[in-house]
Amino acid sequence: MSKGNTFENDWLKLIFNATAIANIADNAASAPFTDLYVSLHTADPGEAGDQTTNEATYTSYARAAVARTSGGWTVTGNSVSPVAAVNFAEATAGSEIITHVAVGTASTGTGKILYSGTVTPNIAVSAGVTPSLKTTSTITED
Repeated sequence: MSKGNTFENDWLKLIFNATAIANIADNAASAPFTDLYVSLHTADPGEAGDQTTNEATYTSYARAAVARTSGGWTVTGNSVSPVAAVNFAEATAGSEIITHVAVGTASTGTGKILYSGTVTPNIAVSAGVTPSLKTTSTITED
């Protein structure tokens, strides 16, 4: 089975824009997330992983917060993309290859991964490099 196209789009809007799905789900929790956190990974964190699994460790790295609104994410045609480039801290030391990205729930620690996937092309990080994900980076429900 699969989700219907309209529901796929509704689901992405619920997760990324905090937009209710009429008669099914809302965002009325006492403290709903206002941001989602994008993390970089040097290998696939896997479905059983969390945001710390294979997470980048270059000096000055930190997860990037993206607002859980239509100002942070664009949802259309069953896909979601960041409204603006997601920029990470410039590496001040260390060297690694970023192969995967995840969107999760925590700014630090073992946050829950909501979505993860490959970064193409991979990002070679070393001192002076500022990793960035473009607005053409997409997550697709299907």
